[in-house]
Amino acid sequence: MDTRPLMASPPQASPDRKAPDEKTLRLKAQELEASFLAEMLKHSGLGKTQESFNGGVGEEQFASFLVDEYASMMVKSGGIGLAESIFQSLQKGAEHAE
Repeated sequence: MDTRPLMASPPQASPDRKAPDEKTLRLKAQELEASFLAEMLKHSGLGKTQESFNGGVGEEQFASFLVDEYASMMVKSGGIGLAESIFQSLQKGAEHAE
């Protein structure tokens, strides 16, 4: 029985696959920042039903959509700078893949 560790080979770029353009990378970075912000807003309690005003089951079901929209609007108005860091990392990765 061979007990040597398996060596992972680096991912190989397929020759017919071209690197994503800058616009696509920036959009994906902004989407990731919006997802991150939405999770932070959810954990902060935004979107939870309050005792004084209860919209019932409908409010609970659609609260996540409101939180997601708040996060998207935060990113569109400048965000927290996470999208730019993600974009730069994605761009470096795309350059190395070429």
